[in-house]
Amino acid sequence: MRHLALAASAAVLALAALPSSAQAGEGMWTFDNFPIARVNAALGTAIDQAWLDRVQRSSVKFGGCSAGVVSGEGLVLTNNHCVASCVAQLSTPAINYAETGFTPATREDELRCPGASAEILMDITDVTERMHAAGRGLTGQAFNRARDAEAAAIEAEYCADQPKRRCQVVSLYRGGQFKLYSYRRYTDVRLAFAPEDRAATFGGDLDNFNFPRFAIDAAFIRLYEDGKPVETPTHFTWNPNRPTAGEPVFVSGSPGSTQRLLTMDQLLTVRDVMLPLDQLIMSELRGRMIRFGAESDENAFIVMDPLVGLENSYKRGIGRMKALIDADFMAAKAEQEADFRARSTDWLAAHTAAGGADPWATLSAVQEDVRRLYPAYTLVVARSGGGSTLYGWAEALVRAAQEREKPSAERLPEYGDGRLAGLESRLLADRPVYADLEQVRMEWWLSKTREWLTVDDPRVRELLGRESPEGLSERLISGTTLADPAVRKGLWEGGLPAIMASDDPLIRYVLSIQGVTRAVRAEWEDSVEAPTAQASEDLAAARFAAYGDSVYPDATGTLRLTWGRIEGWTYQGTTVEPFTTFGGLWDRATGAPPFDVAPKLLAARDRIDPTTVLDMSVSTDTIGGSSGSPAINARGEIIGANFDSTVLTQRNAYGYDPKVNRSVIVTTGAITVALRDVYGMDGLLAELGVE
Repeated sequence: MRHLALAASAAVLALAALPSSAQAGEGMWTFDNFPIARVNAALGTAIDQAWLDRVQRSSVKFGGCSAGVVSGEGLVLTNNHCVASCVAQLSTPAINYAETGFTPATREDELRCPGASAEILMDITDVTERMHAAGRGLTGQAFNRARDAEAAAIEAEYCADQPKRRCQVVSLYRGGQFKLYSYRRYTDVRLAFAPEDRAATFGGDLDNFNFPRFAIDAAFIRLYEDGKPVETPTHFTWNPNRPTAGEPVFVSGSPGSTQRLLTMDQLLTVRDVMLPLDQLIMSELRGRMIRFGAESDENAFIVMDPLVGLENSYKRGIGRMKALIDADFMAAKAEQEADFRARSTDWLAAHTAAGGADPWATLSAVQEDVRRLYPAYTLVVARSGGGSTLYGWAEALVRAAQEREKPSAERLPEYGDGRLAGLESRLLADRPVYADLEQVRMEWWLSKTREWLTVDDPRVRELLGRESPEGLSERLISGTTLADPAVRKGLWEGGLPAIMASDDPLIRYVLSIQGVTRAVRAEWEDSVEAPTAQASEDLAAARFAAYGDSVYPDATGTLRLTWGRIEGWTYQGTTVEPFTTFGGLWDRATGAPPFDVAPKLLAARDRIDPTTVLDMSVSTDTIGGSSGSPAINARGEIIGANFDSTVLTQRNAYGYDPKVNRSVIVTTGAITVALRDVYGMDGLLAELGVE
């Protein structure tokens, strides 16, 4: 079943019958609008508000991943791939924890993940009226700036004098609601356990986004404060027992982004412009990274983690492209929009009579600007520097220095007073940087920008001057001193005078291109972001009028709860069972990459019950960012961690199909076996309450 095709009319028939309101187990629901009664009726469970509160306070946002607190001493379960960057930063070519696993004998041996932070959502406050009022009657950049300023003011009000809190104004329903999310933030996060990488990534890219799976994609981190583990009395109870088919499961995490509320015109732009450009340039970066890794063992070590992340994004994009060229899938989306518009006739008549614009017409008209501006925006702004860490530091230092000269309300939103502490923490973290890979990224970025915008584009001339991408990248990366945290600290604390006086070539370069990068960003925000936000806000009002509170918002990287059951699926006459076992792992192993079993895991084969469930498929609604999300039963016990989804699920960005959408979960039973029988982590087992 590893080669299931994405495009299948049978898989989308259910979508055609779905209105814009949620059906079956669909929905990544916010904790303040979770449909408790509906879920209990569907699953036969008896969860209540107290249950929700415990789950919320036990759920963790960890970088771009999710996680769950599993002990009273700050121990947190997440995925191995979510700590891969930490493992890489703590490793050296001589001591490579990705190969050996990270198995500290004591807590004193747990190592801090450079620049990492973790957050637990404490409170949700509705600030919709304030945010709507701030932008009322404004357009373009004025609308954006007013909204950004109001969000910054709200965040400052609620988090003033609370250095351990982070406040964030979150847009839901694409501007229909605004909520203030208040997080308890931990900036000392230490690695407590990670298995051998081969144990977590068995099957490699071939098995990625597929099921059956045979991966122990799990790891533990620990939250520290003042040099001591954090006391976390609210946490999930560890349940290592064998799961049961049909058992209700809830997944609590921070899914990254969905686009289910886009109009058909917007989806066509994604299909025709955005995804093709993104995939084409990513495929070339992937090729450059593969070539770089093949040049030496040291390069292979350096590129391992970023290449895995890139391949993950690229494969996800392939799945999304296939969904958007699937005629049946798009017909189902069109039918949903037709239903929505039919239900909104009265609302639209009243709205236009009061002087409002037709939001569907507005969004349709905006697409011309999106198509025209997207290449420059994505290359010059969204992907500036090509992912180079050094360039990212330089840009942040220059922009922060410039923006801090202004009142907080007038700055670019990411440099408001309430967000500077987090930025400073990330900037000053001591983390390894590899110049050769940095140069690969910079060369790729500059060459792709020149290729897509053309040699004669004045913005390209500004970026390159009379230099080649290769020559410019080499000069900037070889000459910069920003890899030294002390240099970054001096520039951060010295502000604009220090930046202007710096002779660092990367700082000078970023300063020199501010006119270009800021202009491209401003045009995008004025022509695309502002009118899109205003029209989307109107559409949200129409949606609430048509469907009430039975709708859920698109994922936005904020905490959500989804529900389903442990179950497989049937597709094109073939049934996929919901469980894999260690016995299945031994059968699947060939001894050759990527189907080679990790050495320590293989050595423990005789100690492991082959019938132990390794991974399982669950009909919960998840997407990128859900990685590491705790899978919990109706009693609130943790029974696994989400680490992937299936091939057929990649269209989940645009719509949920209960027939085939499946999350892939590594079970607590498998993790327990790994801790006990493979890696000898008796201390963690005792902490989890496992004998």
